[in-house]
Amino acid sequence: MKSERFIYLASGSPRRRALLQQIGVSFRVIGADLDETALQGESPLAYVSRLAQAKATVGWERGRDSGGAPVLAADTAVVLDARVLGKPADMNDAIAMLLKLSGRAHEVLTAVALRSSAGIEVKVSRSTVTFRSIDPSEARTYWETGEPSDKAGAYAIQGYAAVFIADLKGSYSGVMGLPLFETAALLKAAGVTCWQR
Repeated sequence: MKSERFIYLASGSPRRRALLQQIGVSFRVIGADLDETALQGESPLAYVSRLAQAKATVGWERGRDSGGAPVLAADTAVVLDARVLGKPADMNDAIAMLLKLSGRAHEVLTAVALRSSAGIEVKVSRSTVTFRSIDPSEARTYWETGEPSDKAGAYAIQGYAAVFIADLKGSYSGVMGLPLFETAALLKAAGVTCWQR
């Protein structure tokens, strides 16, 4: 099998870039903008899987040059009571989300898709995150850091919100937005090596 020297990353997320760098994968960022609205009756698992595949497909069809390098994409959902908590619309929305998460466990699903000349493969990481209790003034102070404004569920596990997390069962990198175990498995199957120099 041919070993690819780099991949395309169909994501603008700085966290996903940093995670790929962590495992030594060479990549080029390409755009894959699309409508991320959930379909009527769509489960959270189906939602993240569909979006990851769609982003990888858009990247493959529109964003890359004529080479054969694979396209990697991912999508993350914070799920509470079987409902997806997306990015907050504003401060009040973020505070409401944080107070819903307060003192409870929730699930984080991240789907990773890799599109190559052989087709598309998808893997999903499931993690359970438990928050300690958060009071409204603390949620507001956290909002004022600027961190939660563009994060699913209004928090970043790798940032200031680490102080809220009492327990994690699953993948830390998956909660960040790119589960490295699943990503590495997809890349290996496609002939892409990690730990490149």
